[in-house]
Amino acid sequence: MHNFNFFAEKPSSTYRKSDSHFLILVILLWGIGIVTLYFCSMTYGLRFHQNPFHSTQRQLVSSFIGLLFMIFFAVIDIKKLRKILPFIVLGSLFLCILTFIPGIGVERNGARRWIRIPYFSTFQPSEAIKFSMVLYLANLFDKQRNCLEEERSDFPAVIGLVVFGGIVFAQQDFSTGIFIIGSGLLLFFVSGVKLKMFIPLAGLAIPFFALFILLEPYRVNRIVGFLAPDSYEQTLNWQVNGAKRAIIDGGLFGQGIGTGLTKLGGVPEIQSDYIFAGWAEAMGLFGVAVYIAILSAFAYRVIKISLHCGNYFAALSSFGFGMMIVLQSLVNIGVAGGVLPSTGIPLPFFSSGGSSIIFTLAMCGFILNASRIEEGNEFEIFYGEGIR
Repeated sequence: MHNFNFFAEKPSSTYRKSDSHFLILVILLWGIGIVTLYFCSMTYGLRFHQNPFHSTQRQLVSSFIGLLFMIFFAVIDIKKLRKILPFIVLGSLFLCILTFIPGIGVERNGARRWIRIPYFSTFQPSEAIKFSMVLYLANLFDKQRNCLEEERSDFPAVIGLVVFGGIVFAQQDFSTGIFIIGSGLLLFFVSGVKLKMFIPLAGLAIPFFALFILLEPYRVNRIVGFLAPDSYEQTLNWQVNGAKRAIIDGGLFGQGIGTGLTKLGGVPEIQSDYIFAGWAEAMGLFGVAVYIAILSAFAYRVIKISLHCGNYFAALSSFGFGMMIVLQSLVNIGVAGGVLPSTGIPLPFFSSGGSSIIFTLAMCGFILNASRIEEGNEFEIFYGEGIR
């Protein structure tokens, strides 16, 4: 036990300083998110909890837990992390199974997506699935990287992705399941999996997803509302129309913090999936431009870190984590603006939700870890063994 050490020893020939620019962007996004959550959730907190700081306080507690995760994944030795990876994967799957156990799992509107944590709140295991899925696929693709063409098999990766997505679908969380599958396929793509493999997968997935949508009336209603945006203004499109009005009312420089949307109640529970509309109304087009600029810089730093990381597993994982955060942000913005159907995908760093902020910060911690690894012979993501 004396020689067992989770944390990196940082030999000068292998490690460098963490990417400070990336860390600043993470702090900026988190800080803007906390401020936005505060002024968007005041009315909700007063109405249902007699405390205008209710959502903000809970988010700060979750952020502290997320900070601990962030530090852990920022300093842990990548080799040690890969040794405990089976426990991370099995643990996340086990947490998902707990959602189906009465008394532990929490059912809301027919969906079992949460587990009850005594004296605290609830936990959404699908956020852990996102995290472990990226590590699982990156680990497999790294092991396959030096195999001969005839020896390489992507079947374990396909099965793993199906299991990760399937258990989330079983929780009646269609949007998150789709997002997990899509993010996983992106890792398939950048790791060099042959494009012809996607054809049979698409042939199987499309009818399955169509059937899954048709099985639940509320999913059909979301599609109908999206295809007929000017109809069902008081029913199907109530939230999205309220969000679009808020964005438009923001004008060029916004209505100011704490005004408009939160007082008028144009969007129920705006602190969750439609929080971007609150930011847009308060800060206007200028605020939207600032957010997009920060998110773009975030994506740029993630790609740069991945390209300059000397460990293929860390490079692929950091790329997967970063793109998951960026794509999830873009999907949420698209929903708030009525460009995409309503999904229930939260806005990273902004939306109220302890599970989301914890694992978002954990992902950022891993990306910081990858930024410390010097370039080496394993500098091959996008290059060397590129897309075939």
